[in-house]
Amino acid sequence: MNDTKTALVTGANKGIGFAIAQDLGTAGFRVAVGARDDARREDAVQRLRADGVDAFGVALDVTSDDSVAAAATAIEQAAGRLDVLVNNAGIGGRTDDGAQDPTTLDLDVVRAVLDTNVFGVVRVTNAMLPLLRRSDSPRIVNMSSDMGSLTLQTGPQLAAYAPSKSMLNSLTAQYARRLADTNIIVNAACPGYVSTDFTGHNGSRTPEQGAAIATRLASLPDDGPRGGFFNDEGRIPW
Repeated sequence: MNDTKTALVTGANKGIGFAIAQDLGTAGFRVAVGARDDARREDAVQRLRADGVDAFGVALDVTSDDSVAAAATAIEQAAGRLDVLVNNAGIGGRTDDGAQDPTTLDLDVVRAVLDTNVFGVVRVTNAMLPLLRRSDSPRIVNMSSDMGSLTLQTGPQLAAYAPSKSMLNSLTAQYARRLADTNIIVNAACPGYVSTDFTGHNGSRTPEQGAAIATRLASLPDDGPRGGFFNDEGRIPW
């Protein structure tokens, strides 16, 4: 039991998160499926188990301190440690009525997006760090987007979502610097334009293709890169 590595994937009940959970499970990880919705979470766990994945559900609302603390306790009780954390939960935010046009930006939308995409990552990461420190080769993967790249500036103008990913990238670098003298390796990943509910199923890539970079970064060797931003092709410019 103690030889089995445990991975937590947030927002794992569908889309890229589910595909990451599937990938890690196939690679031999025991997967904690983090999701807010009880029914969707249980459905995802059952689907993963049907595929032969050792999965269990963890109630997790990344916008709630209490929920995140309870999730850390649940994982400690179930596994005793955490080997991989994939911060995948994210939202795009409303776009109606110019809500994400910078000239008419709705600050409530910005707050909501940041609360999940940035503050949520901090909440979960800091709550899970004591469990990650118990692992021989802990890895943290933050699911970002090249829309957050100040160099590339890809995709439509979304003045809440894109800056949330820029900030997530900056935070990833901060964590990597802080943890440089530990065995905890932290990186950010861009899954590409994936066809999911998130993109209205307009993306050109499958969730499985989008999940591949996360799985790779979650399985890096001990001398692997730290504090980087990667997609399938390699490094992405900040």
